[in-house]
Amino acid sequence: MNKIEHIGIAVKDLENSNSLFASLFGKKHYKIEAVESENVLTSFFKCGPNKIELLQATTEDSPIAKFIEKKGEGIHHIAFAVDDIESEIERLTNEGFRMIHEKPKKGADNKLIAFLHPKSTNGVLIELCQDIQH
Repeated sequence: MNKIEHIGIAVKDLENSNSLFASLFGKKHYKIEAVESENVLTSFFKCGPNKIELLQATTEDSPIAKFIEKKGEGIHHIAFAVDDIESEIERLTNEGFRMIHEKPKKGADNKLIAFLHPKSTNGVLIELCQDIQH
C-alpha cells in the first residue's frame, strides 16, 4: 500500500454536507459522481495533499444507508492507493484478511476498488484503490 488515497465520510444530505465542508476547507468540492453499483452519490474535496470523499445513499438499501442507520453520519472508510489491486487482494487474502470484493470493480474518481471486511481489520472498513489506466 502506497498512501492514504482518501477518507470516506457517510452523509445524509450531500448538498448540505458540501456546504459544510466547503466552509471547513475554504474551497468547494472538485467533483460529484454517482457510483450506481454502490447506490451512492459521491463528492470529492482536496485538503492539501489529501482527499475527502462524501458519500450519500441513493437508495434505502445501499451500504451507506445501512451504515448511517446503524452508526449515524461519520467516517465510513479509509482508502489506500495501490499499484496492482489484484496482486494486493491476493496478498491480503493469503495474509488471512477477509475481502468483501474478491475481484476489483469500477469505483468513483477513475479508480478500480475493492473493500476488506471490517471484521478482519479491527472494525475499520478499508478500501483498496488503483488508478484506471487509459
